[in-house]
Amino acid sequence: MRRLTFIAGLAVGYVLGTRAGRERYEQLKKSANRISQNPAVRNAAETAALSGREYAGKAYHSMSDLVGDKVPGSVADRVRSLRSRNGSGEDDWGTTNT
Repeated sequence: MRRLTFIAGLAVGYVLGTRAGRERYEQLKKSANRISQNPAVRNAAETAALSGREYAGKAYHSMSDLVGDKVPGSVADRVRSLRSRNGSGEDDWGTTNT
């Protein structure tokens, strides 16, 4: 009898716990969506992305000055192709040039 009561209590606790967990998850999800739609947050994220691209370009130039012709041609070609696309989000990494 004790064992049956324990298992029933465990089952009820599990069901109630998962409902509470799901409600909290939904609440956190709504909060995250609301924050991500905030114009100030979106502007800050865009500014950070642009700054990252700018610093990556500076790093590329400083590293290319240091490395010079020591980079394999296939890597240099892919980097040039990425730079020429100006952040379109597409790249040709992993493709073979024959």
